[in-house]
Amino acid sequence: MKNSVVLAALIAAAALAACGKKEEPAPAPAPAAAPAPAAEAAPAAPVASEAAPAASDAAAPAADAAKAAADTAAAAATGAASEAK
Repeated sequence: MKNSVVLAALIAAAALAACGKKEEPAPAPAPAAAPAPAAEAAPAAPVASEAAPAASDAAAPAADAAKAAADTAAAAATGAASEAK
């Protein structure tokens, strides 16, 4: 009995210590931002606008396949629901 009281007190002390408030480390000062070169951003815009239609064309078959799979799953679910009645 005496050991169980000591053990319970030890567990309670450990639980209270574990739930104690942790001190937050001081936030690191923000590094000085280097000015971004504006000349590099301009050439990327035309390349991205040219790549967008190609990516859209490449994604179209995957979108069609996903729609077909969803339609098949919906039909299967409808058929299963009809059979359950």
